[in-house]
Amino acid sequence: MEAGMFLTMGRWCARRPRRVIGAWLLLLLVLGGAVMAYGRVTSEAVTIPGSDSQAALDTAAAAFPGPASGNQPLVLRTGPGGPVLTGEGTREAVERSARAIAEVPHVVSVTSPYERAGAAAMSRDGHTAYLTVGLDVTGRDITPELSQRITDAAGPAEAAGIQVTPGGDLAAAVDRPDTGHSELIGLAAAAVILFVGFRKAAAAGLPLVIGVTGLVASLAAIGLAGHLMDMPSSGTTIAAMIGLGVGIDYTLFCLTRFREFRGRGVPAAEAAALATATAGKASAFAGCAVIAALAGLALGGLPLLRALALAPAVAVLVAVAATLTLLPALLSLLARFLGAAREEGATAPDGTDAPAPAGRGWQRIAERVTARPWRHLLAGLALLLLLAAPATQLSFGQLDAGDKPAGSASRTAYEQLSDAFGPGVNGPLQVTDTLAAPAAGPQDAHVAEVSTALAATPGVTSVSPPQLTSDGRTVRWQVTPATGPGDPATARLVDTLRGDTLPAATADGAGTAHVGGAAAAVTDLNDRLAHRLPAVIGTVVLVAGLLLLAAFRSPLLALKAAVLNLLSVAAAYGVLTAVFQWGWGAELIGLEGPVPVPGYVPLLMFAVLFGLSMDYEVFLLTSVREKWLASGDSRQAVVAGLASTGRIITSAALIMVSVFLAYLLSDDPVVKMFGTGLAAAVALDVTVVRGLLVPTTMALLGDRGWWLPRRLDRILPELDIEGSAHTLPAERPGTVAAPAAGGPGDSTATSPLPTR
Repeated sequence: MEAGMFLTMGRWCARRPRRVIGAWLLLLLVLGGAVMAYGRVTSEAVTIPGSDSQAALDTAAAAFPGPASGNQPLVLRTGPGGPVLTGEGTREAVERSARAIAEVPHVVSVTSPYERAGAAAMSRDGHTAYLTVGLDVTGRDITPELSQRITDAAGPAEAAGIQVTPGGDLAAAVDRPDTGHSELIGLAAAAVILFVGFRKAAAAGLPLVIGVTGLVASLAAIGLAGHLMDMPSSGTTIAAMIGLGVGIDYTLFCLTRFREFRGRGVPAAEAAALATATAGKASAFAGCAVIAALAGLALGGLPLLRALALAPAVAVLVAVAATLTLLPALLSLLARFLGAAREEGATAPDGTDAPAPAGRGWQRIAERVTARPWRHLLAGLALLLLLAAPATQLSFGQLDAGDKPAGSASRTAYEQLSDAFGPGVNGPLQVTDTLAAPAAGPQDAHVAEVSTALAATPGVTSVSPPQLTSDGRTVRWQVTPATGPGDPATARLVDTLRGDTLPAATADGAGTAHVGGAAAAVTDLNDRLAHRLPAVIGTVVLVAGLLLLAAFRSPLLALKAAVLNLLSVAAAYGVLTAVFQWGWGAELIGLEGPVPVPGYVPLLMFAVLFGLSMDYEVFLLTSVREKWLASGDSRQAVVAGLASTGRIITSAALIMVSVFLAYLLSDDPVVKMFGTGLAAAVALDVTVVRGLLVPTTMALLGDRGWWLPRRLDRILPELDIEGSAHTLPAERPGTVAAPAAGGPGDSTATSPLPTR
């Protein structure tokens, strides 16, 4: 990343602010128009290529073609004192509703509990039943409007005193979380923090403008991408969290640099260009680090992981683009309202930037910590290890509709069906078998043997009659567990069916039997994630370490950063385990008690946190390295670097934590998990890691921390993260001198940076 490129880009945008602003407005209009025309789409479908559950799904889809959406339940319920659904009046109302639903566009089939095919959909007491609705669209295309039209068509049943509740994908469509209030609260908290820091409304509002612009553009793009791939609703929310946080943070870093240049008397357009070439370039590097960490999730080999990684990656990319283009335009246009930081631009007698008065607190902390490094290092490590201890018991589980908020359609339908038919009806398993020889019918010896074995398996409540294809080659059973889809006992049942029941009953079937269904798919997902977790973590750590090595040309600092980031993530995992898996304080964040942690949550958190921690590492080490190159005193460089960046990093982290915590108001447990885990990790990162562990380890390493083997020195590129623009442009007309990476006093290398 050449500094000249960023300077040229910043200068072009700063000198043509109205064109740049107009281009961004046009982009927002185009994206908004596309969303209005096509809608934003999410889907909770899970595909796991190469898994047993996927094989069962593919076999069933090929042999027993049915509605594209599968079978969606519409639950019918009357109160204990109300009429039974088998009565003549209620039956007529339900059948009229079924006929009306069949006329709704995209509905291709409706099966009532009064038909032979739907007889199992009537409870024994006659107070609960469900219609089975088939649609010609997949789950991702079931919109809230379509779900509402189907529910409205059941008006005759409601008029007869029957409660009608959509379930399955119909419920998921109307229950999609609205996190708008979380974004507003996060923005309000950020506005307060920024105003306290800058004391100017325009300066406080500018990061919010950039953050919101990036948020709107990225959410529109992600919503449109949902038409091309299965994009979970939680992916969109995570993207909003990350995009809003980094958008505000990156703008904050650049705005602070811009005010410093303005305080030194640099004209507005040139100050905006220099801010882009310095803090903007560092932001681009940090953003690339986040995206690179997210890209490591592709090694998971799962479409779900790719979608969950793509969403925040798009948000970060848009935030970086807005920081590098829209921000310099607005800085140039609004310069007279943004103020200047003259006191921050003061120089010390040795020519280095003197810490601002506001940084004296961090300077005292750094001096105290580096004076007794071992004591503070051990204290910080002990705290992180204590918080990380619960993570040793972290296990992957499955959330189901029973974990949805009380009163939601998904939760209501789940509980009504569970009460009437048992919890297993909410997550039946599908068993398929491809036969070596055609079966004559359900009484075929091989088919009957499998049916008997399935029914005799502990944990199975019922097994449907076997369904055969016309050629007798493929057979399917629906197995209803005694436990719900999110119960660990259901996962154990899946393993039993695969490992014991089916191999014994299909000894002559060449292993062609497969177990599918939602619970089986999540079991396969968690197994796949656990298997791929070491490779993903190793790749992310390696990529992050290589980026830091290239940025700061120090193997020891790159290794130190990787180890400390791992400790920070482990502590966040510990908080996640204690709050959600153990239920400590769960009621305080709107949960009724412990909930299982899906396997993709820790994995995605790891990539996001490792990327975000790189942001603060880059901004801190950039300042420390700058001071060290100027003075040659490693301890004083740490003190000065922490003093000059402590306030800005703390403000940025406080904004990020506020944004993440605002999402605890969401009803979705997964969103709460990300909000809690990310907020805890960022808070620990900026206090314990940056305030204690980084300065103490660097003080202990001393000059050895900047050691670089000669052979590696020749291989590594010169990234020059801050664009070598830490000195005043006026000091050298036409260029800005940069000390070489070789060490203090080595002036054999300069980095040209035109200032005119």
